[in-house]
Amino acid sequence: MGDQEVKLLGLWASPFSKRAEIALKMKGISYEFVAQDLSNKSPELLKYNPVHKKVPVLLHNGKPICESVVIIEYIDETWKSGPSILPEDPYARSLARFWAKFIDDKCLPAIWKVRKSEEGEREKAIEEATEHLVTLETELKGKKFFGGDEIGLVDITANFIALWLVVVQELVGIKLVTREKFPRLCEWIDDYLNNSVIKETLPTQEELVNRFRAK
Repeated sequence: MGDQEVKLLGLWASPFSKRAEIALKMKGISYEFVAQDLSNKSPELLKYNPVHKKVPVLLHNGKPICESVVIIEYIDETWKSGPSILPEDPYARSLARFWAKFIDDKCLPAIWKVRKSEEGEREKAIEEATEHLVTLETELKGKKFFGGDEIGLVDITANFIALWLVVVQELVGIKLVTREKFPRLCEWIDDYLNNSVIKETLPTQEELVNRFRAK
C-alpha cells in the first residue's frame, strides 16, 4: 500500500481503543499511538471525531475513521496482509456483525449497569447481564472462537468480557462468570487471553483494577 501514515488516538484502559489496536497488530500494521485524556480532550480528538468526541479514532493518511467496530472493518478491508478479521462469505459476515452489535448494544450496557447500580437495583442488573451472557455461552457451543477456529470480529468486540468484566466483578465483589455457570465462555476467555497478539496488547488485570479504584 506504499507510504502509509497510520495513527491511533486512544486510551490504554479503554476496551474500545484496544479493539482497534488488536486489529492493527493482527494485520501487522505499524502505527503511532497518540494517548488521549478524556477529561481534557485534545484539539486533535475534537477535530477528528466532532460527533462523539470519543476514542478510538484511526487516522489513515490524515483521514479519520471513528467507532471501534467500524475501524476494525476498515482495517480488515484496507490491508490484506495478515489474517482476515471478517469472514469472506456474505452470510457469515452478516452474522459476525449481528453478534458484534449484540455485544455492544446489549451485553456492555448490562455489565456497566452492574458496576454502577445501587445495592437495591444490583440484583436486577445482574439478572439482565447473566441473561445476555447465557446467549453468548450458547453461541459458543462447539466452537473455539465466535467465528470458528480463529479470532475474528466478534471476539475482538467481546474483549471487554474477557478482561474488563473480571475487573468489574472484583470491584463490585460479585461472581457473574464462573466455570460452573459458563464453562464455554470461560474457556473462550482463556483461549482469547492466551493469544500472543491479545496478550501483548491488553493491559493486565491489576493495572485496570488500580485505574478503576483511582477513579
